[in-house]
Amino acid sequence: MMRRFRVLVGGEWVGDASPGIEVINPYDGAVIGVVPESSPDDVDAAIVAARAGFAAMSALPAYRRAEILGRTSEFIHRDREEIAGIIAREAGKSWKYALAEVDRSAETFMFASLEARAEHGEIVPMDASPVSAGRFGYNVRVPIGIIGAIAPFNFPLNLVAHKVAPALAAGNAVVLKPATKTPLSSIKLAELLAEAGLPDGALNLVIGSGKSVGNLLVEDERLAMITFTGSPPVGIDIKSRSGLKRVTLELGSNSPTIIDEDADLDAAISRCVVGSFANAGQVCISVQRIFVHRARFDEFVGKFVAATKDLKVGDPMDRTCDIGPMISAVELNRAVEWLEEAKRLGANVETGGEVVGACLTPTILTGVTRDMKVVCSEVFAPVVTVMPFDSFDEALDMADDSLYGLQAGVYTNDIAKAFKAVKRLDVGGVIINDVPTFRVDHMPYGGNKQSGLGREGVRYAMEEMTNIKMVCFNL
Repeated sequence: MMRRFRVLVGGEWVGDASPGIEVINPYDGAVIGVVPESSPDDVDAAIVAARAGFAAMSALPAYRRAEILGRTSEFIHRDREEIAGIIAREAGKSWKYALAEVDRSAETFMFASLEARAEHGEIVPMDASPVSAGRFGYNVRVPIGIIGAIAPFNFPLNLVAHKVAPALAAGNAVVLKPATKTPLSSIKLAELLAEAGLPDGALNLVIGSGKSVGNLLVEDERLAMITFTGSPPVGIDIKSRSGLKRVTLELGSNSPTIIDEDADLDAAISRCVVGSFANAGQVCISVQRIFVHRARFDEFVGKFVAATKDLKVGDPMDRTCDIGPMISAVELNRAVEWLEEAKRLGANVETGGEVVGACLTPTILTGVTRDMKVVCSEVFAPVVTVMPFDSFDEALDMADDSLYGLQAGVYTNDIAKAFKAVKRLDVGGVIINDVPTFRVDHMPYGGNKQSGLGREGVRYAMEEMTNIKMVCFNL
């Protein structure tokens, strides 16, 4: 029989999953589970439960929060193969990348455990001003309250972890809305947190569309903050609806990589293959625009195409698979339409561009121009463009010619050029001698321009999820 799941509200597993929302394996179309669709009353119950959960979490000493998060990390490691299977089936992520996501999620919770113990304020030198000489001042960071976490499909465990773990580490409560296409990873995580001893109501799980459930969270005045990962139009809408809530938005990108004349081409190609096509290109910092010095352009394209052709496309549960399906037929068709537009406007398909079942074969385009959607918008598919440049300054201008500013990669052995790129590029992260897809879970992560507001990365997310309380003694 089809497994029917429930959601966690106030420490209880509740919800009628009939008819509910079907969770579909994007590779073969099989229904792998049915989850409840939360009603407005369900969302209200989750928020009420979160108010009690916040009282419990904010009263917990730091070491207890750290213990819960540390145990959760251990449980994720313990169940890593089971969880990887969930991710591979519901998100279509190839097994090796699903397993890597599980390991990163465990690390995210371990970082949160460490930061829960380390969070602190600072002494303020009151005698720096003559009017406050003789006073003693310091500040502390206090949890902000109830946080609404709205997560995407492409990293259904680790991007949830990046919202939930720092929120709990800081002493907040969470109402989590995972993507409706990939809720099973969040249900499993909720089970592990409960097993680890999380107080009832500290994490509450609701499921439904952004227009229904998501908007209810965004507009509810009982929530203190919304943290969202998704598209710029939705992020802009959230900001307009959220009132005085704090908002963290991790939005889109069309991440550039610059490969200068002196770069180690083989090393760059190896990383560009992974950065362009892992998770079928459905990564916020997936390599989308590659700029190669004209003197190395033909060599790069030849080797890049050859390496890409070695990738295996197919069933994500096949342990040798590199590239699985797109998340849905709608997204697959959109990517194909963008490719057709690029070809009509003069782009050359060096390899790929074929639909095989639910998969799009890894695609490399040359002869592109900035007005093509595959260049100026976020393609979010296994599609990458390669363009030549003649000078490093030209490459920087081309890379920065974007509505987005999440991360950029720069391959060069010239330290002066590396620092020039750091200064010139209007992005949240500049990765020297690697692709922009590089991320570890304790570094600050987020974008400029239409790539978002605020920063993730456990310590930096905790700063977003706390308020500063100033204390001043008149001695």
